[in-house]
Amino acid sequence: MPPPAHALFQSPLAHHTHGACCCGSPLLQRFHERMMADISRRQLMGGAAAVMALFAGLRAPMAISAQPKRSSGPLLLTNLTLFDGSGAALRENVSVRIEEEHIQAILPGDAAPEGAEVIDCGGRVLMPGLIDAHWHTTLAAISQVAAMTADIGYVHLVAAQEAERTLMRGVTSVRDVGGPSFALKRAIDEGIVLGPRIFPAGAMISQTSGHGDFRMRYEIPRANNAPLSEQERQGVAAIADGEAEVLRRTREQLMLGASQIKLMAGGGVASTYDPLDSTQFTERELRAAVEAAEDWGTYVMVHVYTPRGIQRALRAGVKSIEHGQLADEDSARMMAGEGAWWSLQPFLQDEDSNVYPDAARREAQRQVAEGTIQAYELAQRFDIKTAWGTDILFNPQNTPNQLRQLAKLTRFYDPLTVLAMATGRNGELLALSGPRNPYPGTLGKIEPGALADLLLVDGDPTRNLDFLHDPERNLRLIMKGGRIYKNNV
Repeated sequence: MPPPAHALFQSPLAHHTHGACCCGSPLLQRFHERMMADISRRQLMGGAAAVMALFAGLRAPMAISAQPKRSSGPLLLTNLTLFDGSGAALRENVSVRIEEEHIQAILPGDAAPEGAEVIDCGGRVLMPGLIDAHWHTTLAAISQVAAMTADIGYVHLVAAQEAERTLMRGVTSVRDVGGPSFALKRAIDEGIVLGPRIFPAGAMISQTSGHGDFRMRYEIPRANNAPLSEQERQGVAAIADGEAEVLRRTREQLMLGASQIKLMAGGGVASTYDPLDSTQFTERELRAAVEAAEDWGTYVMVHVYTPRGIQRALRAGVKSIEHGQLADEDSARMMAGEGAWWSLQPFLQDEDSNVYPDAARREAQRQVAEGTIQAYELAQRFDIKTAWGTDILFNPQNTPNQLRQLAKLTRFYDPLTVLAMATGRNGELLALSGPRNPYPGTLGKIEPGALADLLLVDGDPTRNLDFLHDPERNLRLIMKGGRIYKNNV
């Protein structure tokens, strides 16, 4: 996940888009402190569901958004063109049979219903639900000003509403890369609110002075027996120095339900205390987290930009490099050799990027933007497993453009390859969670046995991905787990 932006606190009206991360900003710190403190007062372990319950008179949780029922029997989608998530050519004259939450079979176009309810897809393209591999579930749609001033109940409701909007944009799964998303995930899974499948990482683990150290200067130094800072107590970040502390903090996130672990292994563009070129955590510290995660059958991802940080993380066994836009050829070759994932975002210093008032951060942003272009070239040249994510933070104006960040990738890849990255390829990344995967089953593919997360689209993905610019109009059917959330066929 991108850089802490302490300096953004100087300008509350400054906004964050996917162009640079501000996950370490004082605003984020205070937002989490307020949110998590309020949750703790209401119900120690209840999370967002407890706050939701207040609106239901403290009775058993009731759905805030109506959860669609699954069909009472099988479904047969007919008269469609199939994109199966692999990047292969489209297939015509096929039907897809769904039973409960899984795809049961891919059949000829003239297959008999055999007791199934039939949906005529009108010749449109059926594809897997989209997967955003770098998303902030609770932080994307709340502005900085609102986070500073709004009632906590409002903040929770905004997050729940944005989760529904995310699903209705066709994003059926997200990998949450930092922040307390456990409660919202539970509420979605229990049908209290609508939203995508969430693969949570929990608190960001950071060294002292690292990308997840949100403390103010007056809080330094901290004595060995001093209490945790408020953001640590509330689960925003976990500061760990030395192998023993990293091991403990990693195990804590696993206990809370993390499907993967997030460490901060380098600086960022908007950072005040940790410069872009800084390398964070020793190899031994990184390895402690990796070993703890592997003991639970899952993996570690790291926020990092520079070749030195990337290579150190890979030597420690890290499986996913988040960002990495300053990678050189040696780093790319090492990623390929280790079979690691490169989770890239189109940070292009364009209309979706941050606007910084000072020259130093604008220069860092320029370096990352130039590096982004080279990164996609290196990823293809060395055949690195590449994921797509957006990293939208504190920008309710930009969340509707989530899919625009996918369409941008046609600058670097053909459209079907881009779609495969956001479906089948990202599904493979999610599967790295192994037994910690909260949704066992294949995601991002249309094949027998896969989870029935499907989209029916108006558009021709062999030509372009322009249809993604208007998901409300061009996504005609949205299905997650065999439930139909939108049917405009």
